[in-house]
Amino acid sequence: MFGLKTKNQGEFERHWQGTLSDYVTAIAYRPDGNALAASSAAGEVVLFQGRGLERTVLQLANGRSVDCLAFSPDGQYLATGGQDGRINLWRMQPAAPEPIATLGNGTAWVDRLAWSPTQNLLAFSLGKYVQVWDATLGAVVTTLNFDTSSVLDITWHPDGKRLSVGGYQGVKTWTADDWDDDPYLLAIPSASVAIAWSPDGKYIASGNLDRTITVLEWENPFSKAVSPAAARENPLLPWVMRGFPGKIRQLAWSEVLSKTGAPLLAASCVEGLVIWEKEADEALGWDGRVLAGHEETIHSIKFQPHSLLLASAAADGWVYLWQKAKRPTQVFNGASNGFSCLSWHPKGNQLAAGGQNGELLVWSKVGRGQGFG
Repeated sequence: MFGLKTKNQGEFERHWQGTLSDYVTAIAYRPDGNALAASSAAGEVVLFQGRGLERTVLQLANGRSVDCLAFSPDGQYLATGGQDGRINLWRMQPAAPEPIATLGNGTAWVDRLAWSPTQNLLAFSLGKYVQVWDATLGAVVTTLNFDTSSVLDITWHPDGKRLSVGGYQGVKTWTADDWDDDPYLLAIPSASVAIAWSPDGKYIASGNLDRTITVLEWENPFSKAVSPAAARENPLLPWVMRGFPGKIRQLAWSEVLSKTGAPLLAASCVEGLVIWEKEADEALGWDGRVLAGHEETIHSIKFQPHSLLLASAAADGWVYLWQKAKRPTQVFNGASNGFSCLSWHPKGNQLAAGGQNGELLVWSKVGRGQGFG
């Protein structure tokens, strides 16, 4: 396999490669696009920034994996979590990033964290609990008990007013205005292992251990006509998609809407990639189409911002770009033992990928210069 040989505007070509010492566990662009953060299974946290892609080591390898990282919505903070059971935070100063706080109790592996999209609130997992840290106050403002299992995923509603947590028997959604109020429960017979809100905030999807996907239209449970208490007592039925060969590992929503007015939902399971599109007839639910190409487990799927271009990265050593989430338009390699993660530049003009042997690669739109921004 190989990338397209023609070099038209809108296509991508590799322009930079770097390395970490071990499996790249997570990568993320800063919201302004001027930096790329990466972490590894060896415990490194590295920042690449500027036109020359200068490398700044925030944390040296210590033998304890860093498994998740994210920038705050204003780009002022970077948070990481991992095997040592702690959250490390840096403030992104113009001169050099400054370490400002360490959170957690060191007893539970931190493998999920997420910033609110509208304010500097950081939610992170600690076993069966989720804590929310307020960067403005410099303090933890609540501790939420998922109760039935360890936390398996965390995500915020796009309006930043609700926090959803997945685990055994479903997805619980708390309201940030009143953390003490009982959460809304999207009940699932098995466990929710991956959850994602659509960018328009209308749908929440859950990838489940019983090889299903559950999609709930959120306007209904908390509509003005239905109180939260009534919604809990008489929950509306979600759509359920079945027939997958294994648990759903990755979910991704498009920002662009389909002709029926709903975003597309991409889901990966082992080497399979399925695109779900809502039917015009509510009774028909969602129609799926399979994208064939990968031969080993898909580890990351991401829609390009403001586009239906979908990127997928897998253990087979290939990154696919799927035009309109339908057909492959380019295929990239560069990670000999397979790819582990992806991140789109906020402007969509660059795509970064991490490899299982520590590779870091960046592809840019043809005609765009080196560096970030």
